Amino acid sequence: MASYDAFDRTVEVNGQTVLTIVEEAMGKFSDDYRERALTALAAEGITDPAADEWYPQQAWLNAFETIAEDLQPHVLDRLGEQLPRVADWPNDFDTVPEGLRSIDEAYQRNHRGGEIGHYRFESVGEQAGEVTCETPYPCPFDRGLIRGVAQQYAPVGSFVFIEETGETCRRNGDDTCAYTVYW
Repeated sequence: MASYDAFDRTVEVNGQTVLTIVEEAMGKFSDDYRERALTALAAEGITDPAADEWYPQQAWLNAFETIAEDLQPHVLDRLGEQLPRVADWPNDFDTVPEGLRSIDEAYQRNHRGGEIGHYRFESVGEQAGEVTCETPYPCPFDRGLIRGVAQQYAPVGSFVFIEETGETCRRNGDDTCAYTVYW
């Protein structure tokens, strides 16, 4: 399964997530980026998104793809990085491993219906772990998301580094990507 292809056409994404990314994350770049995101959503039938509504994940992914093509993929990296700070996120912990495990909980909270995929964390060292992403979201978004979470919980003065280390990648049509993160 390639990036931007929902695992199941019945999956929905919560409107609060859509609004958070468009209003909070995209708005931090510029009003122009925010407007481009709204235009991409409207082209997919999502006009005037509401926090208490649910929207087809495939429409959301199509808009994501348009945003990446229009504004360059690095924007998705920055959106992912900001998401833990602007979204409704579990935060009853204070370590990097717990934060990285929380990615899946946040993902499950904000998607419903059918096979949505998952994020899995495994510790591989005292200050290193591997996150396996089995979702239809693009690699740059996931890299930013993982980095953003690790930075939020890393000790002061730590340098967070992330590298793709898996044998499979969604860019190549696979279902998963794996990243090793160091802090």
